[in-house]
Amino acid sequence: MRTSLIALFGVVLAVAPCDGQDRPSVLIVYYSVTGHTRTMAEAVAEGARSVEEVDVILLSVDQATTDDVLSAGAIIIGSPVHNANVAPAIQTFMNRWPFEDAPLAGKIGAAFVTAGGISAGEELVQLSILHSMLIFGMIVVGGPDWTQPFGASAVTFERPFNSPDSLEIAPAFRQKGFALGRRVAELTKNLHQ
Repeated sequence: MRTSLIALFGVVLAVAPCDGQDRPSVLIVYYSVTGHTRTMAEAVAEGARSVEEVDVILLSVDQATTDDVLSAGAIIIGSPVHNANVAPAIQTFMNRWPFEDAPLAGKIGAAFVTAGGISAGEELVQLSILHSMLIFGMIVVGGPDWTQPFGASAVTFERPFNSPDSLEIAPAFRQKGFALGRRVAELTKNLHQ
């Protein structure tokens, strides 16, 4: 097994390839009530799939298992904003992750959210997900530039972003999801080499 060494803030981490897999994998897990978060998850997955030699697994939270989390090289979590908080189903899922012996340490983690309005808690929820990932020793990343430092988010009901099609998400937000997925997949591929 080949191990990569990564220097992060002066600390050297040993990152082993994902459980003997030939190709790294990105797991995208989401919870969606209205379909907006699922639409955003699909944009994130499309971005991740744009990177060659990376497997992408897209699952709703009720389909995802602890084994899926353990075998992935990267985990991207998507949640709608519920009263400026993570959706309970996502929090419950993350609370089930194994903690003892730090099996998630060194995996890449990222977050995306959907919210009804501007300043409705998007960054709070993104940071909540990222904080949980940090507790597990994961390497958390945001989007590729300053416009999405905590991941990706979409506004779905407030003007001018609302749409007559209830599942439509503005193209700019879908692009942010794509960019996040692509960045995570690229980093996962680089760490796996």
